[in-house]
Amino acid sequence: MAGHPDRPRLTAAGSRGGTAARRVRCSVRPISTRTPRFRADTLIPMAEQRERRGRPAAGSAVSSPPPVEGPEEAAGRACRCITALTGHPAEGVSAVGRSEDGWHVEVDVLEVPRIPDTTSLLATYEVELDRDGELLRYRRVRRYRRGAADD
Repeated sequence: MAGHPDRPRLTAAGSRGGTAARRVRCSVRPISTRTPRFRADTLIPMAEQRERRGRPAAGSAVSSPPPVEGPEEAAGRACRCITALTGHPAEGVSAVGRSEDGWHVEVDVLEVPRIPDTTSLLATYEVELDRDGELLRYRRVRRYRRGAADD
């Protein structure tokens, strides 16, 4: 079995050449170039799809997500939600607390990265999660420069 002529063989020790070459397998499948074909009689209206997703399948039990165990988990879930919704990376959490309905978290997000870093714009988002860690609402409450002091 000959390898690619431009790539060196790696041994188990990681050096080039040798006889005990290590093989790495990749599980990436090629992207299909075929265009999917749709039949008009099999399309389901979006409203009906939403309705189906909301109902459990016949004979199956609905399992709710496990409740949030503590402030660390609530903060982590809030950071993931904000990053997914805004597309901006979470920098940290400035406050976490329990509320009547679940959790209240304030997440600091890098909105506009700049050079030098002290001129980057950050924002604080107020995030409310229910007891299961599902997002109830969020809103931006403050936008500021990284180097700016609090008033």
